[in-house]
Amino acid sequence: MLKRFIVLISLVMMLGAGASFAEDGLRIAHVDSKLIFDGYKGTKKAQEEYDRQVAKWEQQGNLLQKELSAIKEKLDKQVLMLSDEKKRELEAEYAKKDTELKNFIDRVYGRKGELISENEKVSGPIIQLIRKAVNEIALQEGYDMVVDRATGAVLFWKKENDLTQKVLDYLNNR
Repeated sequence: MLKRFIVLISLVMMLGAGASFAEDGLRIAHVDSKLIFDGYKGTKKAQEEYDRQVAKWEQQGNLLQKELSAIKEKLDKQVLMLSDEKKRELEAEYAKKDTELKNFIDRVYGRKGELISENEKVSGPIIQLIRKAVNEIALQEGYDMVVDRATGAVLFWKKENDLTQKVLDYLNNR
């Protein structure tokens, strides 16, 4: 929220000094980076790679959950027939498997987990490619600045200053 506010204030300040900018001929374009990201054909390949890895993690998590459930079921069904020693062994096995599952969930899905790292790994290069394309097209078209509508900070724009489709075409035709 604060970031959007700062961007908005910066834009208002820049536009507030409009007379001097107009004399200098400042040209501002805009793009929608979300539309570009979603429309870029390279994103589909990256998404498939990401989905495959997520499916592997889901399988691992499901397997651990099944193993934990099997131990719990065995304990519940045989509790009256088990010796104290065997019961303690099963309880220790259950606790160990429960800890293993919790550690797995934290390692993969936690705040600094592998899921986030994988997302950054597959989307990072695409984001860099988009930035490079925006820079190249903005320079070719003679724009001084390009703002991103996807941030929600752009309140008004003229369609003729929209570079979104040009960037998308540039990326998809490489």
